Amino acid sequence: MSSVSRFLTSRWGPIITGLVVGILAPVLVKLGNPGNMGICVVCFSRDIAGALALHHASVVQYIRPEIIGFVLGALIAAISFREFKPRTGSAPLVRFLLGMFAVFGALVFLGCPWRAYLRLGGGDWNAIFGILGLVAGIGIGIGFLKMGFSLGRNRPAPKALGWVMPAIMVTLLVLLILAPQFGRDANGNPTGPIFFSEKGPGSQHALIVISLAVGLFIGFLAQRSRFCTVGAIRDAILLRESHLLYGVLAFIVAAFVTNLALSQFHPGFQNQPVAHTNALWNFGGMVLAGLAFTLAGGCPGRQLFLSGEGDADAGMFVAGMVVGAGFAHNFSMASSAAGPAAFGPITVIVGLVICIVIGLTMREVRT
Repeated sequence: MSSVSRFLTSRWGPIITGLVVGILAPVLVKLGNPGNMGICVVCFSRDIAGALALHHASVVQYIRPEIIGFVLGALIAAISFREFKPRTGSAPLVRFLLGMFAVFGALVFLGCPWRAYLRLGGGDWNAIFGILGLVAGIGIGIGFLKMGFSLGRNRPAPKALGWVMPAIMVTLLVLLILAPQFGRDANGNPTGPIFFSEKGPGSQHALIVISLAVGLFIGFLAQRSRFCTVGAIRDAILLRESHLLYGVLAFIVAAFVTNLALSQFHPGFQNQPVAHTNALWNFGGMVLAGLAFTLAGGCPGRQLFLSGEGDADAGMFVAGMVVGAGFAHNFSMASSAAGPAAFGPITVIVGLVICIVIGLTMREVRT
């Protein structure tokens, strides 16, 4: 076990994790997940928000087992290797806001960094503009890091706090399996409390046991390897350190090869699944997302893995993502295949302004 851990924490760890994600995500598409969306942390958070009635877009409502597996897999790894260390206290409210703004930007693009790479690996050339925007947003965030930006240091917390996010995930798993309904209205529509899509992307999913197993496996690997799709670019630019970046490249190559093998590679700009062709706002949405992820310290997947380790600050970011996804649909911010929604572009602009203010004003307070 210790030799496996040493291997995963070596320079090979992110590469192995990237290969696994790049293979399993397209396989999940083959088994039922939406096209080019075998794994999308933001989209899946949006689906969970819908299932919990935080928004009422009926086509994107489902409790995604992959998200549950990410947290619980990371928990298993952290406990196994004595890295379960509950901690909190590093600007939780700001992290919550950053989680919201990251989702606002990502849903204008229609995907998190994970899905941007998967869309590229599936032949969706619109993802190129999103990835360029992601790099630009990370670059802006690096500028703030060089200027001394910091959300402060967290501190050790009681053990119970570290179990909150895993407990929430177990609760979501129970709700997924039981899908409780308290009745129906006069028109025969379910009144909740849990809502699942009957059509659209939310209705497309692999079997629960398969999705959960994939999430657990990836969560375990990513916790050990520190896999992060945003940290990879940040470290390559800021520190000239490329071992995480090799993991992302392995991710893209594996997704491309797997999609080819499964006849899921369809190159072009038009008629891509759950995507639009507005290059400006594909780029702009991911600038906002990349900036918010960088200020928060990692991509959405990394935030889930950290929350599995007991990091309550990462848990606040995750909570911000779920709540932000609800806002994005309730306030017409989230794009669709037809293009950006009515308030998507202005949300990106306002979000960039607010994130820039956060970047300029947040400094670690020393006592």
